[in-house]
Formats: sequence, C-alpha cells, structure tokens
Amino acid sequence: MKLGIVGLPNVGKSTLFNAITNAGAEVANYAFCTIEPNVGVVAVPDYRLDELAKMYSPKKITPAVIEFVDIAGLVKGASKGEGLGNKFLSHIREVDAVIHVVRCFDNDDIMHVSGSVDPKRDIETINLELILSDLEILDRRIDRTAKAAKGDKSLLTELEFLKRLKTELENGVSARAVEADDDEKAILADIGLLSAKPVIYACNMSEDDFASNIENNERYKAVCEIAKAEGAEVLPICAELEAEISSLSKEEKEMFLSDAGIESGGLDMLIQRSYSLLGLISYLTAGEPEVRAWTIKKGTKAPQAAGKIHSDFERGFIRAEVISFDELMACGSMQTAKEKGKIRSEGKDYVMQDGDIVLFRFNV
Repeated sequence: MKLGIVGLPNVGKSTLFNAITNAGAEVANYAFCTIEPNVGVVAVPDYRLDELAKMYSPKKITPAVIEFVDIAGLVKGASKGEGLGNKFLSHIREVDAVIHVVRCFDNDDIMHVSGSVDPKRDIETINLELILSDLEILDRRIDRTAKAAKGDKSLLTELEFLKRLKTELENGVSARAVEADDDEKAILADIGLLSAKPVIYACNMSEDDFASNIENNERYKAVCEIAKAEGAEVLPICAELEAEISSLSKEEKEMFLSDAGIESGGLDMLIQRSYSLLGLISYLTAGEPEVRAWTIKKGTKAPQAAGKIHSDFERGFIRAEVISFDELMACGSMQTAKEKGKIRSEGKDYVMQDGDIVLFRFNV
C-alpha cells in the first residue's frame, strides 16, 4: 500500500512524514522545500504479531508494511504547471490513497502560502487543481468513447455516465463524491482520475488544540463537513508532537501519550484509517521459522489470499486450516486448539477474516 502525503506548502507534510518514518526529510519554512518525493517504508503496528512471537519464538517476525511518499507542496495553478504542479500531479497519480495534510494551527513564524489559515479554502485549492487536471483527461476519454459509440451502441451508457461525471467535476465536485453504481465505479477506476483517489484529511493542529477538546475545534469541524460530503476520512493530528515522540521507545511513547492525555499515537490511527479507507485487513501465518502479517482486501477468498504468499499456493489450493487469533489466544497453544476442535478446514469459497491464522494446504 502506497500513501501520498500532500497539501499546500508549509502545512506540516514533511514534519509528519519525518515523524512517521524517521526518514529525515528536510523541513524548512519556505515553499517547495520538497521537490523530489521522499519515500519511507513503515511497519504496520500489530500487537497480534507480538503475542504470536511469544507463543512460537520465531526466527523472524515480518509485519505488513506501508509506503509513505512525501510529495511536493501544491499551489494554485498547479494543473497548468504552476510551482511544481506537473511533478505533483504525476507523483500523486502513483499512490493508492492520499493523506491530505490541512493546516489547522496558528504560528506567526511559519508563513502560509495564502497569507492566512483557512482549512476550507486550502482544501478547495488542492481539490480544484486535481479536478482541473481530471477534466483534461475526461475530455479525451469522452471524445474517444463518443467516436467508438457510433459503431458500438453498448458504449452509449458509458458515454452518458462520462458526461454526467464531467458536469459534476465542472461544478467543483471531486470524482470520489460522485454517485455511481458498480458498473460506473468500474469505469471510474479505469480512467484513473486524481480526484477519485481515497482521501484522509489530516488536520494538523497545535499541541494545545490537539490535547484539548478537538470535537469543538472550528477548523476541525469545517474539515469534517467537507469529508462527510465526499466520503473521506478525517484524522486530527499534531505533526510536531509526533516528531517529538518518534524517536522514543514503545514504553516511553506510551508514558508520554498518557501524561499528555492522548489515547493513541498519530501513526497508529493513520494506519487504522488507511486500512479502513482502502478496505484492507490482515491475516497471519505463524510457526517457528516466521510469524508474519499479510495484507489483503476485505472479501478476498482463501485461494487468492494464499496467492499473496506464492502463486503456487493459489494454483494448487486444496484447503485452508484456519483459527481466529482470539480463539488461539483463548486456547493458549495450537496443540490445545486442535484438541478442542477449534481449527476449521475451509475450502475455495471461504472469505478471509481479519486476524485469521492460516495454514494453506496445496499441491502442484
């Protein structure tokens, strides 16, 4: 999974990137500090791996990973090449989802590219640039489909949807907020519009605002209204705070957050929201050689999940021996689970569940 961190210049993108990846991207108080995207790979926190490691004492523990990409700040006119617009648009096209960092803090020492802090205006600036870029792509698709429809009347339904989609975009509606049935969603996915990318709005707050009553913060509420209208996620975060705790040990981090009255670190929450947004879950494999988490889409069936490990597992799939993580923990060991009949034998139609611990049987 690749997540692109985007936003206007000086909203805290690189500070957040540094905090969650410890990659050391440059942070400076001027626009376009980030030119080429910084990339960092982060292990997905999963307490289940720790518990399985206690049970199996494996030689290797392999968590699922997420790739974060810190993309150059975008400004008004990017769709026409202003600033680093063309680079921004090409880099955002490559990610699975977007973390749109929105500045919700005041700081006279950090300039705002528009002169003031206004989350609604800032979001509209970036969304408009993505929409303008999308309209160029959509116009070309409409022209091709219209020509093809003259000889293939089955394309008239697609053409009708494309024209409706164009009208929505021209009205300032992001593609992800446009109502579409399953067939239309498939067309939308094939076009690859930037404004169709799933989005998490990360409201970057001051430490005081973040530790106080977030729900009553007017800037946060403004972002929530926008997110609700387009089916996006919202995450309040304090990039400076995340930067402070990024180098702490797990125990020190938990103590720091507890003292600050904060339930969970931003990275954990960001990954949870990302998984939810993209419809992802993890299944687990466990043994003495390795304990490992595997990321799959919700609704994935057992043979396709096995294929994540190796194509031979899918091709020669026989069955999956499955137990949920909670059931295994309740039993205390895999041997006890077998004795109690808790391990299920599932076939090709089994839909994998989050936290399934699986042994795949196959023959090729």
